[in-house]
Amino acid sequence: MTVSSETPTFHHISVKPLHPTFGAEISGVDISVPLAGEIWSEIRQAITKWGVAIFRGTKLTDESHISFSKYFGELDDVTPYIAAGRKNRLKYPELFDVSNVEIDGTILGPQSARSQANKGNHLFHVDSSFNPRRAGYSLLLAHELPPSGMGGHTEFADTRTAFEDLPADLKESLLANDYIACHSMHHSRKVAAPEAFAHINPLDHPMGRHKLVQRHEASDRMNLYIAAHVHHIEGLEPEKSQELFDKLFKHATRDTNVVKIEWQTPGDLVIWDNTCVMHRAVGGPFLKTYRRDMRRTTVHDSSSQAWGLNEHTDVRQGLP
Repeated sequence: MTVSSETPTFHHISVKPLHPTFGAEISGVDISVPLAGEIWSEIRQAITKWGVAIFRGTKLTDESHISFSKYFGELDDVTPYIAAGRKNRLKYPELFDVSNVEIDGTILGPQSARSQANKGNHLFHVDSSFNPRRAGYSLLLAHELPPSGMGGHTEFADTRTAFEDLPADLKESLLANDYIACHSMHHSRKVAAPEAFAHINPLDHPMGRHKLVQRHEASDRMNLYIAAHVHHIEGLEPEKSQELFDKLFKHATRDTNVVKIEWQTPGDLVIWDNTCVMHRAVGGPFLKTYRRDMRRTTVHDSSSQAWGLNEHTDVRQGLP
């Protein structure tokens, strides 16, 4: 595996790598209070280097979660989901509810609309690539967890190393063709829950168009921007498009390219950069029995590739 040769030097935080190429645990800092500029700078450098990082047992509240997230940039919100008919049990629109909890506090029924839609989260994906402006960072905070051993961890795949480890001829072909991938939330939901979304044709809905291979600007490394949201690759016949996607997706999500982060205690916070890692939620026996209250903020990407090849519009996709 190829890894960036430069590792930042830190004076205010401690960093423990979790995988040979990406993923780290950051400690030695209280992120529930306003941060000095040099501390924030080191956190940003660490996430640029390792792509995904966990902070254990933070003291974050909804309010400080949102405040800390704003260090990373402009926040997305759940307005499109509310407009589509989803009721919001959380106080702030900047918080995405990625729990298995109903608005009345009970556990989601397995056949509910949200449970069916949530199946898409079990596929490796990046956040909001189906919108005109994609997501940069996501910050997921645990409020309530099932007992240990009941499942519910999160896995991440390293898409920078995935590109670097491709055969040379395939890399050359991808760079020469400069493919554009079309991302659809409706497609990934239909793949994950085909019966529930049988009536949906992804082509009837807008898609986010992004280059399949692009430079990750923060680290200056080439990246395979791929996700389960990819409906098709432009310029290829459907069979060829699916064949190329399957080959790249399988390569990017192979076991040696994935790190598993287990949630240990309420207050655990995971931050990842959607422009260089994929992620997926892993289910477990807790789903029908125990509450798992997770809340995420999502930061709009601010790189020059944030809008991909899309019109600059505030129209975003949402499901009830």
